[in-house]
Order: sequence, then C-alpha cells, then structure tokens
Amino acid sequence: MRIAWTLAAAFALGGCVFPQVEDPATAPVATESLGLDGDSIAPADARWWTALGDPQLDALIEEALRGSPTLAQTLARVRSAQAQSDAAGSERQPRFTFDADETYQRFSEHFYIPPPYGGNNYWVGQATANMSWDLDFWGRQSALISQANAQLAASQLDVAAARLALAGAITQTYLDLHRAWEMIDIATRLEIQRQHLLDLTRQRVSAGLDTQMEIKIAEATLPQARNARLQAEGERDVALHRLAELTGHGADRYAQISRPKLTLDAGLSLPDHLPADLLAHRPDVLAARTRVDAATAGREAAHAEFYPNVNLKAFVGTQAIGLDKLVDGGSLIYGAGPALHLPIFDARRLRANYKGATADLDASIAGYNETVLAAIRETSDQISLGDYFTQQIDQAQQTLDAAGAAYDLAQKRYEAGLSTQLVVLDAESRVLDARRDLVILNSNRLLSRVNLLLMLGGSFDPAAPASGDI
Repeated sequence: MRIAWTLAAAFALGGCVFPQVEDPATAPVATESLGLDGDSIAPADARWWTALGDPQLDALIEEALRGSPTLAQTLARVRSAQAQSDAAGSERQPRFTFDADETYQRFSEHFYIPPPYGGNNYWVGQATANMSWDLDFWGRQSALISQANAQLAASQLDVAAARLALAGAITQTYLDLHRAWEMIDIATRLEIQRQHLLDLTRQRVSAGLDTQMEIKIAEATLPQARNARLQAEGERDVALHRLAELTGHGADRYAQISRPKLTLDAGLSLPDHLPADLLAHRPDVLAARTRVDAATAGREAAHAEFYPNVNLKAFVGTQAIGLDKLVDGGSLIYGAGPALHLPIFDARRLRANYKGATADLDASIAGYNETVLAAIRETSDQISLGDYFTQQIDQAQQTLDAAGAAYDLAQKRYEAGLSTQLVVLDAESRVLDARRDLVILNSNRLLSRVNLLLMLGGSFDPAAPASGDI
C-alpha cells in the first residue's frame, strides 16, 4: 500500500515538469528517389585485389590489415564502444555493494542517546550489504542501452569501412607506383633517343650537312629528357613512401618494394548501372544510418528524464556502539523501500538536454543524407569514367601507332639528308605524348575499376555478423 501511495505521489509531483515538443528538423533521404534501379550486387571476393595478379600487392595489403595504425585506431574505438555498451547494459541489473565503517566518537550528553553512552567516547560501527535496482518505468535505461548498442554496431561497421579504405588506398598507391615506373621507361627511352639524335647531328655537322645551330638545338633537348626522367623517379619515390606508411613502416621499407607487375586487364566483375541495393553494401552508409538510430535512442532517453525515476533499495547488516557488539545478534539491521528522483525544479536543464539530443539527431540524419548522396555520386562517376577511359584508350593506341610510324619515317629521312632536325624532334614529341597518354589512360581505367569496386562496398557482406576483429 505504501509503495502504491509513493508511486501516486511521484506521478503527481512529476507532472510539475512537462516534456516539451521538439521535433527533428530533417528527415532521412528517400531511397526510392535516388535512381537505384540496376540489378542487385553480391560482395566481391574477400581478397579482391588478387585479381590484379601481383603477389607483392597481395603481401602489402595483408601486411597492412595486420599492422596499420589507422586500423588499430578504429579497432580501439570498437573496444571503447563495447565497454560503453556493457556499462549501459549493467544499469538494468540490480546493483549490490558492501559498506563497512568504524568511527571513534564522543556522544553528546544532550542528545537522544542516554548515559552511560551520552557524554562518553565509544567506537561506533556499521556493516551492511546493499541492493539498488532501477525499475526503468519510462524506458530511459532501455533507450540508453539501445543507443550504446547502436554506437557499437556503427563502430564495427567503421572497421569494415576502414579495412576497405585501407586496401583501396594501397591498391591506388600501387597503381601510382606502376604508372611512375612506366613514365620512367618512357623518359629513359626518350633520353636515349635524344642522345642518339645529338650524336647523329654532330656527324652531320662534320659532314657539312648541318650547322652549329642544329647541334645547340639537339643539346638543349637532352636535359629536357633527363628532367622528365627525374620527375618520374620523384613520383615513384613518393609512391614508395606512401606504401611504406600505409603498411605501418618507415624508410627501412622503401628498398624492399620492387617494381609492380600488374595485370592491367584485371577481371573485376562490375555493374554498368547503379545497383538497387547499393546502399546496403556500403559500410559507411550503414554506419551513418546506425548512428541515426543511436541518436534517436539518445533523444528517447532525454525525453524519459522528464518523468520520475523509481528505484528499489534494500540493505541488511549490523550496527552497534562498541566493537564487541557489532557481531551480536541484537545488532542486526535491515530495511527496504522505494527511492524516488523527482525532476520538480530541473525543467531548464532537462529541456536543454532534450533540445541538444534533438539537434544531435538532426546532425546524424544530415550526415546520413550526405553519405548517401556522396555514395550515389561516387559510384556514378566511376561507372561513367570506366566507359570514357575504354573509348579513349582505343583512340590513344591508334594515335601512338600513327605517331610511331611518322617518327620512324622522319628519322630515316633525316639520316638520309632528306629532312630537317626539327621534323624529327616534332615527330619524336608526338610519340612521347602518345605513349604518356596511353600509360595514363590504362592506369586510370584500372584505377576507376578499383574505385568502382570500392564504391560498391568491395568485399563487405551486409549479411555477415558485424565484428571488430581483423
């Protein structure tokens, strides 16, 4: 009966603080309006990068997934979220404690304790086992648990996104390294051709067929070729440094990474249109959506704080004046009853917390919408770029074939004295430009295919249980 009266009083007093209406200002984007109408997709192979046919790349990615500082940070956040989830879950269980103390004190002669205790010094001791249990009438603890679990799930999805991003970053950097080596080859070949042209020009001057002006022109073109080679070597070194960093190493790793041996026509199975289930295969999108769920639960918990909080408390133990009486049977004490927290004069803080929780929900929804729209754009970009590069490679190969034939003819005519040095240099420049274009286009096409695979979620399987393990 007393508990019933206590609860009734709590409801009445709790009405002194009214929950406010604070609706979210934003809403999640409607997926049916995003143009996702292609066939469904399946996750890529767990080690999709092996399709590029380079064992060194395979080893670098496997090494990075074991020891990357970036991935270690993400895994640490998962452990932190797991601890918070465990802590939130423990709040629903009864809590047991044991307290004991002994105090040497003088009792007042004019208090409720009569002589011989009053006016004298005695040890006063107490030892109790205590229990408290939050009954969670309004679902606050349940909402906090849901929030913590959603944050844990989001952090586990972050691990999948981090793994995917790390494998992608190494693959992209490895493609940069491959392209740099190809550019070194072109620049080296150009340097050899320029040296040959300089030697030939000197022979023609000695034979009276050319002048010193042609020698100066040939001498000026040789440093240009050397600069092109040095630039390509610099790009190669930058790519090496980046690969070492991504795998968790320093300068000691540079010399251990050799020239890539990639299969440029790698068989990566990719769609031609935006798949209908694109968003379900992107761990970053799912993580953003899960954070909306976490913010929603946090808002519910803030709303529940407007209502009275009811706990059950109980204790049992002993209490006595004098150490020899503490374990006496007559010193037994016990008790049980409800404990209330009434937010009577706390309206300003509660409303501020609720408003802040609603703002957090708005921010989470806006972040989710931004992630979704970026996913659509990124995937569309890579699909378009793949078609674009394929068409350009065909044209670039035809240009290179024609430029190479023109250069061979110009060189033969120059050696026979039927053409000028400028014609040879112009033809050579056209060949060089065509080779560079073809190398860049081949590299970019493969890069776009890798990027598209990453934009589609790579090997992430939404049906697999989330895990923070590597």
